Amino acid sequence: MLVTFIVLIHLTGAVLAGMALMKVRTPQGTLAWGLSLLVVPYLAIPAYWILGPSRFEGYVSARRGGDDKLRAAVGDVEAEARRFQAEIPETRGGIRAIERLARMPVLRGNRTHLLVDGEEAFPSLFQGIERARDYVLIQFYTIHDDRVGRKLRDLLVDRARSGVRVHLLFDRIGSRSLPRRYVRILREAGVEVSAFLSSRAWIRQRFRPRIQVNFRNHRKILVVDGREGWLGGLNASVAYLGEDPRIGAWRDTHLHLEGPSVAGLQLAFLEDWHWSTGTVLSLDWTPRPVEADEAVLILPSGPADPVETANLMIHHAIHGARDRFWLATPYFVPDEGILSALELAVLRGVDVRLLVPSSADVPLVHLAKLAVLPRLLRAGVAVHRYSAGFMHSKAFLVDDRAAAVSTVNLDNRSLRLNFEITALLLDPGAVLRVQSMLEADLARSEPVTAAELDARPTIERVAARGAYLLAPIL
Repeated sequence: MLVTFIVLIHLTGAVLAGMALMKVRTPQGTLAWGLSLLVVPYLAIPAYWILGPSRFEGYVSARRGGDDKLRAAVGDVEAEARRFQAEIPETRGGIRAIERLARMPVLRGNRTHLLVDGEEAFPSLFQGIERARDYVLIQFYTIHDDRVGRKLRDLLVDRARSGVRVHLLFDRIGSRSLPRRYVRILREAGVEVSAFLSSRAWIRQRFRPRIQVNFRNHRKILVVDGREGWLGGLNASVAYLGEDPRIGAWRDTHLHLEGPSVAGLQLAFLEDWHWSTGTVLSLDWTPRPVEADEAVLILPSGPADPVETANLMIHHAIHGARDRFWLATPYFVPDEGILSALELAVLRGVDVRLLVPSSADVPLVHLAKLAVLPRLLRAGVAVHRYSAGFMHSKAFLVDDRAAAVSTVNLDNRSLRLNFEITALLLDPGAVLRVQSMLEADLARSEPVTAAELDARPTIERVAARGAYLLAPIL
């Protein structure tokens, strides 16, 4: 019996190694999974089932199966949107490629407002919810049952009791500490609530553990009546007001959006809701341009896409830069392709600046980051360490032509495994506002030097390299 069990385990490991060879996207990941499944299948098999897949086939199938229902609910939203398509010269960074990634054009007729830190973002979000008269679509990766989370809950309860349709989506892993009572209060008031899971079989068992944890919905979206939208880095927690004693001051960025591009946020939420619940929402898709007339593109990304959308977006931004590429990211664990793209940008004479936190809420990610910074510093990248608190902002700037506010981190999880969303801003005024924000952040930062990193104890440098080997699952 024992011999049969051992043979079956090794045969299963061999079969999964073959699957990894065909499905894992990177050579490093393929080699790591293949060797571990063949050599230590007892440990590697359960790990592969949990962390191995890099494409969310279930979501792809659901999207394909629900296409008819989704099309009926959305109508000809793309044709309607094209009435507001912005005329962006193709020489401005190859915008057609990004439009094809987004499956939507850059739209004019928008107004954007940067929301710097929780003191600006939460009042804007909460006031937007209070303005809702028809429906609220709201999505967070993390919701905590604290002062901010309860304020959010009470607002949603109030809107639902006033006859507004309220739909709340949260990630089951990111919101794993959310108590059942929190959700029960919402449902009793008429709020439609769903957790985003990786298997529909588990959706009907909403609060039980699940095996698949690889695919997470990291989007933060609020849409009010199809007229206004919000996205960015903040979750519903007092930590984003700097009130977590373990982390302290918190630096983050959100974006308020009005105009036709709100449809992009709404469409991303609609697909996630359809996957999570099997239902299609009836929403308002009428474009409503505003006088500000800013050009904006909403770019959803995730493991159900036919290509690595977020990864390609970052590569395109780096390669398109001619004068400068500035990037703020809290989690910087790039692969070889991004490292090489940044080095090449410096060789082209581009001013490349990287803004990262001085510490991290995830120590292993912080350690892995230290393994790649010396290489970038020697190449000529200016690395800055934010020193006025924990920097969680996700934004980039390309010359004076484009800027982005995003949920995307520069790590394998965000670029390949998480569902994310980005607002690409192409209006000169909006780009200037992002530039001013990043300049203020850089003024609160300290330069990092190669000599400083090289002077670290040998054991720390070895540990950093070991942590970087785990980059595919960080």
